[in-house]
Order: sequence, then structure tokens, then C-alpha cells
Amino acid sequence: RCKDKLNSLAISVMNLWPGVRLRVTEGWDEDGHHSEESLHYEGRAVDITTSDRDRNKYAMLARLAVEAGFDWVYYESKAHVHCSVKSEHSVAAKSGGCFPGGAWLTLEDGGQRLIQDLQPGERVLASSGSDGSGELVYSEVLTFLDRDPATRKEFYTIGTEGGVGLSLTAAHLLFVSEGNCSEGAEPTPGSMRTIYASDARPGQCVLTTAAGEEGRKGVGRLSRISRVSVQEDKGVFAPLTRHGTLSVNGVVTSCYAVVDGHDLAHWAFAPLRLLHRWTGSAGGHFGDTGVHWYSQLLYWIGSLLLDSGHFHPWGLADPGR
Repeated sequence: RCKDKLNSLAISVMNLWPGVRLRVTEGWDEDGHHSEESLHYEGRAVDITTSDRDRNKYAMLARLAVEAGFDWVYYESKAHVHCSVKSEHSVAAKSGGCFPGGAWLTLEDGGQRLIQDLQPGERVLASSGSDGSGELVYSEVLTFLDRDPATRKEFYTIGTEGGVGLSLTAAHLLFVSEGNCSEGAEPTPGSMRTIYASDARPGQCVLTTAAGEEGRKGVGRLSRISRVSVQEDKGVFAPLTRHGTLSVNGVVTSCYAVVDGHDLAHWAFAPLRLLHRWTGSAGGHFGDTGVHWYSQLLYWIGSLLLDSGHFHPWGLADPGR
């Protein structure tokens, strides 16, 4: 895959800058220079520049690399652009930030709706708090940040001692509490934090909702994770609500993925929420397949401005699709 993306990128470079060619400064080699844990060793990563070494071109080169289909593009050193692709056979190659089509949400009338049947404007159970611990409310669904009914992916499936189960992709954000927690108790202020689903472990506690019982005035209740497994399922759906949270299968989660903080992601999506408030549309896409254009734009901007530690190492799934 890395070679295919490089060939595509090389063509883009020549088309944009006649006479300039793509230059690979670091990649796979035969002399064991890279450690076995290195993506360079696995043949999945390259460091690139242009042949004229004009650093003013590197920001655009990074953008071209994203458009060529590299799964991870990072412009950190200013001396080169680092690009890599996901493993063909690992969970990383099948990750983004979504729920399977069979996941369900709670509607304002107390009924349940499969996530694959969700319609724009419907109001679903969510949390008003940025860490999931706020008052439960019904929040308007604005759009899908990712939607693909046909694809099959691997999901982290989380089960709790209270009998609640949730499946979500590795890079999706989840609210958890560490340490001691009593089953069914309300979270204490400041006790919740955001993690990636791939970092969920037995013993941590998630926030659950009693569908149709909590209403607007309730809050999520703690339930301890008893098991975490990985399994394949059909469909990927990532709805965006006005509050940036939602209750899926009775578990309070974030609407966001890939970036390491819910607050940062919610702030970054403020222009899209404002667009919806002004026009009644979140830039189209609700019935389209693939990643929302605004998510792709944010991912590209973030890869240029933020340290790589702010992102899940597996990034967006097929960011260019």
C-alpha cells in the first residue's frame, strides 16, 4: 500500500510543480538500520521532500500526501514530511471513529432507533456535560461524520457489570472513571476523563443511562467494565449531535474520534454547528457514504498544527474517501 500511495503522490507532485520530483529521504532498507518496531522497518512509512528541497512547498506536499491516501501524514521536523500507511491485517487498518449499524439510540419519545435508521433533526438521548457527567438531555442530530452501511470493520466491544454492552471503533472517544466506583452511583465532579476505545480496560467505569427512565433531569450512572473484546460487525456510523455527546446502547459516549480530547474536538466542530444553526444543514452529507468533508479538513489542519501525540496513531479510516 505504501508503494501505491507513493506512486500516486509522485504523479501529483509532477503535475503541480513541473520539473520537480518526489524525493524519499527515509524508508525501508536492507541493512537493519531501523528497529523491528519501526514502521520504516515494516515498509509502511517514508520521509519525503521535493527534489528541489524547497521547504516552502512542504505544507502543500503534506496536503497532497493526504489526498494520495496515506493514512498518517505529519509535518513535524520542517526538514521533511512523514507519511505512513496502516497494516493491511491489523485492527489499525479497520479503524476510524464509529459505531456498527446495529447500535441503538434513545429518542425523545422514549423509543429506540437503530443508528443506521437515524434521520436528521431527530433528538436522541445525550449528556449536556463535556465529560459525559452532565444532565441528560435530548440533543438534535445534525449529520453523520462518517457513514458506510455496507463496510465491515473491527470494533472494540465493551461489556459492563450492569449488563450493558457497546461496540465502537478503536479511535472513538469514551468517557471513563478510574479507581473505585459503586455500580449505579452518580459520578463525582471531575472524576470522568476521555480515552480512546482501544484504551478501555476492565475495572474502569463508564456512564450508563436507563433508557426512557432518566429523562431530561437525570444523569448517567457508573457501571464497571467487566470485559473488552474485538469483533467484526457490519456498517460504520458516527452521528454528530448539537451537544457533541450521545447515549449508544445505553452508554454515554462522545461523538468524536481520532483527537485525544473531547473539548478540543467539540470546539473544532463549532463552525459546523453554527452553519447548521444558520442554514438548517451541516454542509450536506447526511445520506452520503464516507467521512464528512469537514472531518477530513480538520484532520488535515490538525496534522499540520498539532503534535502527533494529540491524535490516535491510527487516525481516520480512509481519510480521502
